[in-house]
Amino acid sequence: MKAACYTAHPTAIIDDGAHIGAGTRIWHWVHISAGARIGNGCSFGQNVYIGNDVLIGNNVKVQNNVSVYDAVVLEDDVFCGPSVVFTNVYNPRSAVVRKNEYRKTIVRQGATLGANATVVCGITIGTYAFIAAGAVINRDVKPYALMAGVPARQIGWMSERGERLNLPLEGNAAVECPEEGGVYTLNGDQLCRTNQ
Repeated sequence: MKAACYTAHPTAIIDDGAHIGAGTRIWHWVHISAGARIGNGCSFGQNVYIGNDVLIGNNVKVQNNVSVYDAVVLEDDVFCGPSVVFTNVYNPRSAVVRKNEYRKTIVRQGATLGANATVVCGITIGTYAFIAAGAVINRDVKPYALMAGVPARQIGWMSERGERLNLPLEGNAAVECPEEGGVYTLNGDQLCRTNQ
């Protein structure tokens, strides 16, 4: 049997069949289900649960007390702050079985979900979006959007480095991120990084 290429605390439960990439760190009281697929260099804090139908990319950080349920995809470099909440059924009832009605949630590369943010199932959070602590996300989020509130609304734009950009929510403009030097161009209500 091949030796594990990840590290796990003795209290962690890792079901047979889970695929866990090299360099991943698994802390106290984590449970990773058999069908989970996890990339390289990830970190799972205390009391994290990872479901069966979950796909997690490389370098993903999941902080304490987060449950990543079936039908959730976290792409590379996603950050989930403490106690982030995911769902997978839109209209749950205890007496009604809806396992065949799970709605897929996708968190795109580089996105940040702040502490205690709630993500209603069936939405996509765009690349490098930034969700403020305590926000409730109930609709798709554009790439680089800064979202806050209950329900969340866009209040600005963020760079790939996590710095707020001095741009209006809509229009035609460009700005350079002083921290990383990237140029971000706003075209209508869509932002993109125009140089690498």
